[in-house]
Amino acid sequence: MRFIVMAGLAAGFLGLSVAPAYANYSVYCARGRIEVDSRNLQQMRSARGSGVCQMGQTFRARMDAMRLADRNFGGRGASCSCR
Repeated sequence: MRFIVMAGLAAGFLGLSVAPAYANYSVYCARGRIEVDSRNLQQMRSARGSGVCQMGQTFRARMDAMRLADRNFGGRGASCSCR
């Protein structure tokens, strides 16, 4: 009985380790252009410089962030400002 419980726990741990990692996506204004990225604001500023701002909320699905960019900011690559 104890072996069965331990085998079940081991299978549970293995299942957790192979579960897909979910990213969060945000819309940013970076270098005067709209971008959708999975990096957080700190990482974006490190990669793109201090002229980066987040435009709205964070989404679990990339398509939702892209939809926000399209509907509210003219889509990826559109001009923007962090004022």
